Amino acid sequence: MTETRAEIYISGRVQMVGFRAFTVRHAVPLGLTGYVRNMSDGRVHVVVEGKKDKINKLIALLRRGPSSAYVQDIKVKMDNPTGEFTTFSTRY
Repeated sequence: MTETRAEIYISGRVQMVGFRAFTVRHAVPLGLTGYVRNMSDGRVHVVVEGKKDKINKLIALLRRGPSSAYVQDIKVKMDNPTGEFTTFSTRY
């Protein structure tokens, strides 16, 4: 399976609703690496590397988000993986 990298921007009601914890909770069991962080403009930013099918599963979950979130839009840019991550974490 092909390794890839995705840079994801999620907008809507996605801060103060547990979105980062939701992302970590789903990315780790999928064996993905990278990070999730809140942006100052109200969006959530995710950088993730791993098997393409696993990243696509995570993207599908992020489109829904946690129950208290409202995902208005999601933008995904695929790229070549850098291998810079060993875990998936929250950045502040």
